[in-house]
Amino acid sequence: MVRSFIIAVGIIFLATQIVSQPVFPENGELYIDNVVPRIDITVDPDSLEWLYEHENLESDIEFTAQFVFDNGNIRDTIYPVGFRLRGNTSRYSQKKSFKIAFNRFTSGGKYYGVEKLNLNGEHNDPSVIRSKVCWDILRKMEIPAPRSNHVRVFINGDYYGLYISVEHIDEEFVKSRFNYNDGNLYKCLYPADLNYIGDDPDLYKLEHGDRRIYELKINKEADDYSDFAHFIDVLNNTSDANFKCDMDEVFNTYDYLKVIAADILFGNWDGYIYNQNNFYVYHNTISDKFEYIIYDLDNTLGIDWIGRDWGDRNMYDWQRHGSHYRPLYERIIDNQELRDQYTFYMKQLVSETLDLDSLITAIEDRRDMIAPYLMSDPFYPLDYGYSINDFYNSFHQPLGGHVDYGLFPYLQTRVDAINDQLENTTMKPVIKYISHNRGSSSEVWVKAFVDVNNIPPDVSIKYTIEGEAENEASMYDDGQHNDEETGDQIYGGLIDNIPENSSLTYQVSVIDNGDNENTLPCDPVLVPPGGGSDIMLYINEFMASNDTTIADEHGDYDDWIEVYNPESETIWLGDNYLTDNLTKPDKWQMPDAYIEPGEFLIFWADGEPEQGPFHTSFKLSKDGEEIGIFNSELATIDEYLFDQQEADISEGRLPNGGSAWVFFEKPTPGASNEASSIPETTNTNLIVVYPNPAKGTVVNLSEACNFTIYDMMGQLIVQQKNSHLINISQYNKGIYFVVIDNGQTLKLIIQ
Repeated sequence: MVRSFIIAVGIIFLATQIVSQPVFPENGELYIDNVVPRIDITVDPDSLEWLYEHENLESDIEFTAQFVFDNGNIRDTIYPVGFRLRGNTSRYSQKKSFKIAFNRFTSGGKYYGVEKLNLNGEHNDPSVIRSKVCWDILRKMEIPAPRSNHVRVFINGDYYGLYISVEHIDEEFVKSRFNYNDGNLYKCLYPADLNYIGDDPDLYKLEHGDRRIYELKINKEADDYSDFAHFIDVLNNTSDANFKCDMDEVFNTYDYLKVIAADILFGNWDGYIYNQNNFYVYHNTISDKFEYIIYDLDNTLGIDWIGRDWGDRNMYDWQRHGSHYRPLYERIIDNQELRDQYTFYMKQLVSETLDLDSLITAIEDRRDMIAPYLMSDPFYPLDYGYSINDFYNSFHQPLGGHVDYGLFPYLQTRVDAINDQLENTTMKPVIKYISHNRGSSSEVWVKAFVDVNNIPPDVSIKYTIEGEAENEASMYDDGQHNDEETGDQIYGGLIDNIPENSSLTYQVSVIDNGDNENTLPCDPVLVPPGGGSDIMLYINEFMASNDTTIADEHGDYDDWIEVYNPESETIWLGDNYLTDNLTKPDKWQMPDAYIEPGEFLIFWADGEPEQGPFHTSFKLSKDGEEIGIFNSELATIDEYLFDQQEADISEGRLPNGGSAWVFFEKPTPGASNEASSIPETTNTNLIVVYPNPAKGTVVNLSEACNFTIYDMMGQLIVQQKNSHLINISQYNKGIYFVVIDNGQTLKLIIQ
């Protein structure tokens, strides 16, 4: 079978700074939750038996399996996938939890954008619904959290019961929420208290049992904890007077206030605040701040293993006492401004986000949907002797043991207790997701998200140009000032008439309708002078999945980027930058080297700068991302946004430095993208052939003639005499040159 050749026209775009506001992907087919999909796992019976043997329960060995997903709308079969047990204490339960890895045996393998699935048995929860309720509330609060749904799990044809499928937190998760995944992601498990233990980043690689307490999950090869150590230092050692401002520089404090509210509503004693356990932190490379990601919510909503009444516990005194210090929670609660903002978010949660009657009705509908699949769940009774009557009763009453509350009484008790505990305060406005875009040398757009106690707010930009007198520009939430949609609490404003080659600084200022005011960030943002670059370099070709095409000097088949110098003069590269993140233009500084006129220079995007001066600090993602070249003033020289790539197929400009981007089945790293062996002619016209595929299509020339067809590499395809028809049914998609004996060349693009 002939592999089709892909053609694409790329669009070069002007960069705008992407707001660090999180994104919330739709549930899609994989996490559809108005039905209960069926998942079938087929695995070698001996391997399955081995997994269940007591001495192997802690093993993370992944066995080859087949995965079938059927939600009534789609039915897909994927082979091979990795299959293993997952969890901590659940490994020793009768109803075990499982992990499916689509990328274990298939490099880059994904299913609906995810590389792994967590199938959680929820053996502690007789309602098999508590964590799903929590995940849904988090989504309603616009807190980045995993997607989830109930599923039926079959292994080798046998029914293993009702499970909750929960999205895995990894580089795919953080990219889908924060646009990029090049920052460090740390999984934090007991006893992850975030206390300061020294300046040396390696100190935070400490272990508990056979794992790190703060386990790096992205950029593991670099194993660099310096960003995490700096965050811990600021968190613990900043003075009380500077705490709010200094933390805002390194941590998304204002979204974490909502996480605290959710954790304490849920009675999540097995998270950070009480049990120093079960959370992630991600270094968001857009904002340069750490994000807190909540994780593992089965021990919630009235489930207790340690003898506390989580229904009545004080919302301002949630942490464990004694020597167990929780700086992230305790320092926030001790800061009056942040405490007031936390109070605002908790009040908003219980009085606006949640309507108990509607929530209970939604839970009852889900209960009735999953009940038939629980009745026949063979593992449901095995751990605690639960019956279908216990399932229904667990929504209304405690079952004893670790189930202190029925689900509905817990929610009512917790909301009532919170309403009694809420302090009667007003807060200073919350200002977050502050960003800017220099649209030209004379104007800058500023954007920010605003929360206030009393609407409507008055929002403005306070700015100075070259340190002169302060000016002010209004910001609007009307959908017409680079502020996205009307009424979404995102405000935009324009600073214009900026003199040429002038820098400026700005802050966002908010006064609410009750005269509460705030200005952030504490230190004004510096915007360097605008303007373009006085040199021209092109990203001319690249490959984001290099399996066999070209090896570097070490014999490694790494991603590569080709840079082209179209100028008539030699260009020094040392004061320019190459990046895969347009919000971090200075991500990797080019080497002290020169690129000659007309030269095509290869840079290895392998994340291994120690291998040589032409090896970048980043890799490319074959799923699509960005490439940019910036000058010493961080002005754009060239940039390109690309989509998903195929192995050993490059994408590049045609002609060299041109505006059209195409895929090359025969890449040309370090060389021209234009075929050199095609005869020169006096005239070139373009023909684009549709539809896609173009099989059976013919191109009708104006008159019969002799012509020769070459491919992109100048290889002869066919010679035709005295014909006016070009039959392309036998050709792959791609670019071909039709050289006619009258001196004309047709560039034929088969789409």
